[in-house]
Amino acid sequence: MKLINSIVLSLVCSLVFSQNNSFIPGKQWKDTNGVHINAHGGGVTFVDGVYYWYGEYKTAGRGGNTSLQGVSCYSSKDLYNWTNEGIVLKVENNLSSEITKGCIIERPKVIFNKKTGKYVMWFHLELKGQGYDAARAAVAVSDNPRGPFQFKKSYRPNKGVWPMNFDDKFKSALIGENKLKSWTSEWLTAIKIGMLVRRDFEKGQMSRDMTVFVDDNDKAYLIHASEDNLTLHISELTDDYLDFTEKWTRMAPAGHNEGPAIFKKDGVYYMITSGCTGWDPNEARSFSSKSIWGPWKPLGNPCVGKDASLTFHSQSTCVLPVQGKKDQFIFMADRWKPDNPIDGSYVWLPIEMINGKPVLKWQDKWNLEFFIK
Repeated sequence: MKLINSIVLSLVCSLVFSQNNSFIPGKQWKDTNGVHINAHGGGVTFVDGVYYWYGEYKTAGRGGNTSLQGVSCYSSKDLYNWTNEGIVLKVENNLSSEITKGCIIERPKVIFNKKTGKYVMWFHLELKGQGYDAARAAVAVSDNPRGPFQFKKSYRPNKGVWPMNFDDKFKSALIGENKLKSWTSEWLTAIKIGMLVRRDFEKGQMSRDMTVFVDDNDKAYLIHASEDNLTLHISELTDDYLDFTEKWTRMAPAGHNEGPAIFKKDGVYYMITSGCTGWDPNEARSFSSKSIWGPWKPLGNPCVGKDASLTFHSQSTCVLPVQGKKDQFIFMADRWKPDNPIDGSYVWLPIEMINGKPVLKWQDKWNLEFFIK
């Protein structure tokens, strides 16, 4: 009898927790087992009618922002109800591994390579015990969207390669540039014309907050915060999505952007970013360009209404195209909880296009019918 009651209770709980029919931004979001979803800084990939949400698996306590498990995955057919698929990229207990337990793994994004048939995961990697000094882009691959993913290696992108939009006259260091006082107008000018690009030229450029974008022609790009988070870099990936082609450019030099999230509509690229204030929220920025390489035009804060200056207490991580719905996009963001990272929640909002600009308005509760108003 106890076994039967247990089975009945399990079925009832499953039904209760699988009946979501809307998004409630900022509130606890439970999976089909009734557990708060643990996929932070993530991205979503669509495969054969199923959405896969990959993210940072956080743990309790102040140290929960280091990676003690790896990258988690959840699956859904409707975007409201998510099933836990487990840890699909596991950290290792081997201290010689770059992804050993206690390293930092952030902002995992997975894309599918049509030529190789592989699922490719890129993420921001910091080596154990080194804080945020390593600033590497790392890659893993799998034959299945549910994993397991096998770690390949990590990179400092574009080692020994100048950006395409770099003026030849600035390839040599300027006299006294390393002695400039930070945040002065002279220092900012030096950043804009490539002081930190030159500094990291031989060892490769930094890569922290990042996302991956696959264009209509299947070309893929890593968009990553670089130059001490002062400038975004856009780097083209090789055809197998596992390395860099040496084609790259700088975006908004000295603009201090991170948390890039990109989408394309009617041949125009749009990007939403955040400022750099650690775990604290700030005012989002938005940009547009007719080419992935730029120039990128600043469009201002995409958020409107109460708490717009704090991006509704969240930070961008990805823009999710709704499959089968032309020009319908969801803005994905995180509310970070650095004191207890596992409690971090998610803010998903519909993107409206108004006068050629992406606009985000707060919604207490909404569903996909919003797009057909």
